[in-house]
Amino acid sequence: MGANKSIHFRRSKLDVGVDFIQKLCMLAPHRLSSGMLSLANGSLRLRHPGLFYYSDWLDLLWHKGLHDSNLLATYRHLRPLGLGPPSLTIKHSVSPEVGIHGIPSNNYSNSLTRGVRLSNFSIGYDYIEPSESDSTKAKATSVYFKRFHFTHDGGRSISTDRDGFSLTRSGGPSDNMIVVSQESRFEDESEHGFTNYSVRMELGTPIPPTLLTYYRFEISAARGIKLGPALFFSRMSGGSVMGCFAPYQAFAIGGPGSVRGYGEGAVGVGQSCLVSTSQLSIPLNQKLTGVIFLDCGSDLWSSHKVPNNPGKRHGKPGIGFGIGGGIRFKTPLVQIQVDYVINAFHKGTAYFGISDLVL
Repeated sequence: MGANKSIHFRRSKLDVGVDFIQKLCMLAPHRLSSGMLSLANGSLRLRHPGLFYYSDWLDLLWHKGLHDSNLLATYRHLRPLGLGPPSLTIKHSVSPEVGIHGIPSNNYSNSLTRGVRLSNFSIGYDYIEPSESDSTKAKATSVYFKRFHFTHDGGRSISTDRDGFSLTRSGGPSDNMIVVSQESRFEDESEHGFTNYSVRMELGTPIPPTLLTYYRFEISAARGIKLGPALFFSRMSGGSVMGCFAPYQAFAIGGPGSVRGYGEGAVGVGQSCLVSTSQLSIPLNQKLTGVIFLDCGSDLWSSHKVPNNPGKRHGKPGIGFGIGGGIRFKTPLVQIQVDYVINAFHKGTAYFGISDLVL
């Protein structure tokens, strides 16, 4: 079950969180009881105001997922009203590159790793521009140095996958680049529903500059409409990457975050993508809510434009959908979520999660 604990040291604040989540292909008792510790997601966050000055702020976050880990350090110096706080951010993450290089299995409901792990280190500057007149609008600009490094599961540096194809743009085990990005967001909420959208543009220049620059564009739009006590929610997202890019910069489609019923990246890997979700939530009582949903995703027939075409080599269809339903049960401490999805290959997958309830 989920748990959260906060510890205060003078003006500092320490948050500790633990979640358990499991994806089940079959509702079998031994799947629930075996390896419970391997299902733990841990997070540790320290917020320390006034580190060097009265108006600065240090934020440290460490997170361990089922197969990945992330470390984030952000230092902000608060400025006078109307000027917006700049921040210096250092990030480091390690995760299996299953979305791009994983192989679909079990009628595409899972993705098997092929021993490729991606380490991503970045350091840079973020600036969030304050809204001129509407607090629902925001714009952020960032400049980062990023280093992408590939290793085998055992920790040894690698530059190619098991088929001998290059994992990076440079041909070595690492890519270094300067990345400039800008993101704009809009949010609006009323008694009848909500609307939000975001647009993100990214420009990457590799080091050394003999390699070509790439451009990446992403957009997401969501709309929620209240139908009496029920809520209908629809979201559509997509994007494209152009120029000289590496396989890990392509779009991986499939998984709980995009098209449920498929493993990570099991739908496809494309230069472009389009993903949509439609969901109807119906309150059954004060604690229990039922949902029905439909997820769809496509690589827009752009798989062959990804270097080394990992989507086709690993037998990914390029288009897929998942239809299903579930329940959300709220308690004073946690939220319990159970979903069951059937994908286009008639394979059923159950998702079970226990997490902190966000009030």
